Amino acid sequence: MPERTVVVASSTGLHARPAKIFVQAAARQGMPVRIRVGDGKPVPANSMLAVLALGATHGTEVTIEAEGPGADEALDSLAELLARDLDAEETSPGAQETSRSAEETSRGTGETSRG
Repeated sequence: MPERTVVVASSTGLHARPAKIFVQAAARQGMPVRIRVGDGKPVPANSMLAVLALGATHGTEVTIEAEGPGADEALDSLAELLARDLDAEETSPGAQETSRSAEETSRGTGETSRG
């Protein structure tokens, strides 16, 4: 069975928002994906409760595994996701400002209201 070992990069680990993003991505793979910490028992990667119960904090090494057609590609995608700091990507002030500017431009105002 193909597997990948990766270090959790998100500053909060696999908790809250990063866990949700990972679980949703795992559920979209079209095959069973499991995740474990160390030599622990693998749990379904599409289960939010099971993923949270792993207690994987920032820097924890986890192993993901899948079986079926496309398993290698699915694991590569999920490993890349875990290796990114998902907290920093969506919550940084710069990202919020860029998003706000893009939204205003798409509405055609080009103005920022302050108030």
